[in-house]
Amino acid sequence: MEDETLKRLLAAESKAEQIIAQAEQERTALIEQAKRDVQEAQVQHAHHATEILASFMAQAEQRAVQAIAELKRRYAERAETMKAAAEGTKAQALDAAVLLLIGAEKGRP
Repeated sequence: MEDETLKRLLAAESKAEQIIAQAEQERTALIEQAKRDVQEAQVQHAHHATEILASFMAQAEQRAVQAIAELKRRYAERAETMKAAAEGTKAQALDAAVLLLIGAEKGRP
């Protein structure tokens, strides 16, 4: 009877060792799969970050082009306004000079 008990205990121990070995293999496999999943997620994240950066840069460039176009338009308008003002001032100066000349000649004997 002790022999039977000893055999059953040895068989149970052997079965427990098999279960432990299988659990260790499954644990190792799960850890390896988790590592692969993390690496894949990191690659996807890096790719997504690159796409976001490219999109941001494209939008920034577009806004810069629009800002430059707006500044050029304002500059052209301002230059035109200044040119018109200069032409008006020039005409007034010529008129004043003519009047001075006419007035100076009338005052001569």
